[in-house]
Amino acid sequence: MTTKSAALIDLRSDTVTQPPDEMRRAMAAAVVGDDVYREDPTINDLEILAAKITGKESAVFVPSGSMGNLVSGLSWCSRGSEAIVGENSHILLNEVGALAAFGAVQMRPIPTNDKGMLNPDEVRKTIRPKEGFFPTTGMVEIENTHNRAGGTAISRSEIEEVLEIAHQSDIPVHLDGARIFNAAIAQSMPVDELVANIDSLTFCLSKGLSCPVGSLVCGSEEFINKARKFRKMLGGGMRQAGILAAAGIWALNNMVSRLIEDHDNAQKMFSLLQNISEIEVLNKSVDTNMVYLRPRNIETGLFVSRLKEKGVLVGSMYGSVRMVTHYGINSEDIDATIEAIEHTLK
Repeated sequence: MTTKSAALIDLRSDTVTQPPDEMRRAMAAAVVGDDVYREDPTINDLEILAAKITGKESAVFVPSGSMGNLVSGLSWCSRGSEAIVGENSHILLNEVGALAAFGAVQMRPIPTNDKGMLNPDEVRKTIRPKEGFFPTTGMVEIENTHNRAGGTAISRSEIEEVLEIAHQSDIPVHLDGARIFNAAIAQSMPVDELVANIDSLTFCLSKGLSCPVGSLVCGSEEFINKARKFRKMLGGGMRQAGILAAAGIWALNNMVSRLIEDHDNAQKMFSLLQNISEIEVLNKSVDTNMVYLRPRNIETGLFVSRLKEKGVLVGSMYGSVRMVTHYGINSEDIDATIEAIEHTLK
């Protein structure tokens, strides 16, 4: 049961989810210890579970997906090296330039297709030659699902092409998999198959899985040992964090399969918006839980503020509006949102 306010329909992000009562009880009952000493049994259990689900050797719990991407980049890239990233990737646009600030790593953005996936030919020609006065290519980064592309789910075949090119040059591939469970559910594929042979990945517990905080970084044991050191360097050492890990364990066992409900509600939103001529829907289709749009005859900021007056919260970025479905949003909320949009445009 959710504790969502009856007064507001909050579609700004799936980070606004409230922990279910059962998750709160699991947190309250968690056995804890000092994680910096590796003595928190619930943290240890979460990391083992995350590694098993993703098919990797090891995992480390971090406070956020941004920190997960940062410790991964620091683990793969040396100072003065490059990370190949998509031109609209979260790590490039929404993580405060952390990899450059903390690691002296320059991010080299390249064009992507309309799903946000790197073009394999662009990856091939962007990898730096080993000879000559060039920065070293430290890693290739991909994002699945892709936020700015509309929550698109990147297929295994698309990932394989980039993996093959990067690995031919002995370059690791890191996956920003903040919503990787959405991608897997959308493609009816187990997560470990979708991320097979990817060298490292992050996934968030605090988005569609409804946990209050936390992400996991997964990879080889050697890689995770390095990432754990960088986590400490960045101030991410935690003590009795098992109360947070307990939420993650409960979520991984109970909240993944229900993501299809969020996808269905986003698809309903997408379909109903097609009937409103004053709205430009920016998604070509809906793979997961996001719909992007732009009002045609009203300034975006005014549109957002007027929707808020009608009890609907939506996100606004780069001149467009983002609506994200999640635990706590139901089909009736979608109907009410469409009605609020229609009234706003009138």
